Amino acid sequence: MFCGEFNNTVDLKGRVSIPAEFRETLLSSLGDEVLSVTKNNGGLIAYPLSRWQKIRQKVIDLPTGPDRTDNMRTRISPAKECRFDKQGRIQLPQALREYAEIKTGTDTDIVIVGMFDKIEIWNRQKYAEASRESEARIHDKEQFQADLGF
Repeated sequence: MFCGEFNNTVDLKGRVSIPAEFRETLLSSLGDEVLSVTKNNGGLIAYPLSRWQKIRQKVIDLPTGPDRTDNMRTRISPAKECRFDKQGRIQLPQALREYAEIKTGTDTDIVIVGMFDKIEIWNRQKYAEASRESEARIHDKEQFQADLGF
């Protein structure tokens, strides 16, 4: 569904333009016009609303305990539903921008990454670091990568 890496910026009001092809996929394939954005490993992750509702319900249905509490505290509670404006932008809440170290202004570079059924939004430097870490983890798994066709 969502594929590609797109360099972008955040405006002074904390708005970011989501790539047109992602918006088209959201509307045509899922009928969604809203993304639910939350924290994820130092960056942000955005789910189509229909997918987010299923994830949220799975967490709510967990038995009371640390797994449920941790997911509620770190993923569910910080989440914000973000609607697109007429220019295809969403407003990233300040708390989420601070978590992901995404500053507002014309010099703030971010990367928007399609991850099949979700979209990641990263500070560009943090994304480069996360990509290097991913490359390092798969580097020593040649057979596994070959079995996948890479």
